[in-house]
Order: sequence, then structure tokens, then C-alpha cells
Amino acid sequence: MGRILLAVLGGLLALYLLFGFLIPALFATLKFLFVLVVIALVVVAGVTLVGKFSKK
Repeated sequence: MGRILLAVLGGLLALYLLFGFLIPALFATLKFLFVLVVIALVVVAGVTLVGKFSKK
């Protein structure tokens, strides 16, 4: 009986950690990486445009 109760409590704790911490942390990481990629894209596009216009 105690073993089943602890297994259920462990499962509930695992679900709480999954939905409370891991999934939001994953989305926060992906959002940070997306912003970083957008900034890098703007920098690369700016350097490319400056390089093309300075040759003329």
C-alpha cells in the first residue's frame, strides 16, 4: 500500500516538475535562441549590404 502511494506521489511530482519547470524552461530557451538568431541575421545582412555598397 505504501509503495503504491509513494509511486503515485512520485508520478504527481514528476508531472508537476515537467509542466511547472521543464516545459516553460524549454520555451524560454527556444525564445532566447530565436531572438539571438534574429539579431545575428540582422547583423549578417547589415554587414553584407555594407560590403556590397562599399565596393562601388
